[in-house]
Amino acid sequence: MKEYFVFDERLGIQLPSIELEWDELSDESQESILLYWENIRGAIPDRIIHLEKIINQKQAQLNDEADFQLSCQLNSEIAELASTINELWLWFRLNQNITDKMHQ
Repeated sequence: MKEYFVFDERLGIQLPSIELEWDELSDESQESILLYWENIRGAIPDRIIHLEKIINQKQAQLNDEADFQLSCQLNSEIAELASTINELWLWFRLNQNITDKMHQ
């Protein structure tokens, strides 16, 4: 499946990267891609939970931080993690339609 997916460092998951038109792929390839994606998609909530734990740790640090520069850095890191979570939810929900088609 490596030819159809690429690992996204920021999100921590593999994302579809299909250069051919979907109809140009064989039925077997389409089914394999959809099954592979469903496994990735199923792991997204666990990835989000992991990132939320990191946010909570950073927020706890922020509550005790007196250094302004470090506070700004922690705020920036928290914002980046929140942005990553938002994008993961988009991938999870956006591709719900694809998953639904697979089960029909």
